[in-house]
Amino acid sequence: MSQETAAAPPEIQRKMHFRGVVKKLTVAGAIVDIGVGKPAVLHVSQVPKDEPLKRIEEVLSEGQEVDVWVRRINPKGIIELTMFKPLDLEWREIKKGMVVKGKVTKILRSGIEVDIGAEVPAFVPIGEMTHGYIRDPRELVKEGDEIEAQVIEVNRRRKRIRLSMKALEPKPEEVGRLSREEKADDNYVPSPMELALMKALQEAKARLSGQEGDAREATLRQIEELEQALAEMRRKRGRGGNGRHHLN
Repeated sequence: MSQETAAAPPEIQRKMHFRGVVKKLTVAGAIVDIGVGKPAVLHVSQVPKDEPLKRIEEVLSEGQEVDVWVRRINPKGIIELTMFKPLDLEWREIKKGMVVKGKVTKILRSGIEVDIGAEVPAFVPIGEMTHGYIRDPRELVKEGDEIEAQVIEVNRRRKRIRLSMKALEPKPEEVGRLSREEKADDNYVPSPMELALMKALQEAKARLSGQEGDAREATLRQIEELEQALAEMRRKRGRGGNGRHHLN
C-alpha cells in the first residue's frame, strides 16, 4: 500500500489509542485518519475476524469509525495500526524489581492471582503478601481489590510472573533478631524449635543466591513456609504469660 514517508509526529508512541476514520481501502488493508495530520496504515492481519478474509471490504468500509492502537512506527516513519488492544505490559517490559499495580482476580489457599495487564495473571504467594502470619489470603484482600507489588520473578518460557506485596512494606527486624519485647526480657531464650527454624531459614537463604530454575523455586517455597512457621510460633508465644514452656 503506497503511503507518504514523512516522519510521524514525535508525540506518537506505541500502544496509543485513537478513534480513527477509514479513508481508503486497499488490497493490503486500509488507510486510516487518526487526526494527527498524517494518515496511518491498518494491515488486514491487524483486523479482528472470525474466519479468513477474502476482501477487506467484508469487515471495513470507507467512512467507518474504528478503534485503533499504534502498533509501531516503521523506519520510513509510517504509522502502523492494529485493532487488537495491546497488552499494558509486554514480556520484554516486565523486569525483576519493578513495582506494578493490578486487580485481584482470583484467591487461592496458596496466594492470589493479579491482573497487571500482562499476557498471564501474576501470582502473589501467601508468604509474600505480608511479613506477618496469615492463614488465608482473604484476611488481607478480596477479589476486585487493587494492590501494589514488586516483581520478584519473571519467566517468559514458563509464562510465570511472581510478585511480592511485603517487599513494599516496612521491613521488620531481621529473622533471628529478638523483638523489642524480647530484648526487654533479660531471661528470654529462644525455644529449641525456634532455633531450628531460624537455622533452617538461614541455610535456605544462603543456598538461594546460587540457584535458578526448579531448584530456586523449591527453595523459595521452603523459605515462605519457614517464615510462616516462625511467625506463627512467635505469635503464639505472645499469648497470655510468656507462653514459652509449651513450645519446648
